[in-house]
Amino acid sequence: MRHDDATLPGWDRRLHTHDGTTHPVHQRGEGPGVLVVHEVPGPTPSVVAFAEEVVDAGFTVALPHLFGDLGRPPSGGYLARTVARVCVSRELTALGTGVTTPVAGWLRSLARDLHERVGGPAAAPGVGVVGMCFTGGFALATMVDEAVAAPVLCQPSAPFAIGRRRSADLNLSPGDLETVKARVSAGCPVLGVRYAEDPLVGTRFDTLRRELGEGFLAVELDGAGHSTVTEQRDQHAVDEVLGFLRSRLVLPSTA
Repeated sequence: MRHDDATLPGWDRRLHTHDGTTHPVHQRGEGPGVLVVHEVPGPTPSVVAFAEEVVDAGFTVALPHLFGDLGRPPSGGYLARTVARVCVSRELTALGTGVTTPVAGWLRSLARDLHERVGGPAAAPGVGVVGMCFTGGFALATMVDEAVAAPVLCQPSAPFAIGRRRSADLNLSPGDLETVKARVSAGCPVLGVRYAEDPLVGTRFDTLRRELGEGFLAVELDGAGHSTVTEQRDQHAVDEVLGFLRSRLVLPSTA
């Protein structure tokens, strides 16, 4: 399917534009808003399945389509081609350190728009953002905007963990990191999820613990898997993410 005209059955499709950049967004559900930002190579069937789990848990989910083909299963060739495109994209930062990915501005705008669509402050203190793999750190970048009240980093893997400096980098500018730290100090925690032996995450969890202290809530799964809520889905990881979203977005627990 083409990036610009693909549709997802059962979901409402619209376009969101910010600062001259436009991407499709699929939306479904009721309740507090959550952005589910797909991983590389794109919004695969397992990413869509996870998004539907979030819908079923009582949330309005916005699924932006940033790259790749909607609904296409992952494969080695597809993954390699998408990584090559991501590396040269002006919106994304695959290798640079100490910088915030440019697409963060677009995602922050989408988060504000979603919060307004689902009722604003009277309905919830903000929205959740779940990033994963290459987009894992994007959730951290979006919380510079106070519309984001529940940032979730699933196996954050950008910039690519090549060398000690990149392995530890949070894909944030120094100024944005200070804003994130201030928000955490003011009571907005960050949830991180990874497999303990996943090399793609590098040493970012160590950086997050050092920079955010007790405001960083880590869920570390046994083993060397990667995609914690999609391709190598772990039920404990999914439950922790949904529980965090419920607690932060004032949705009553179903337990």
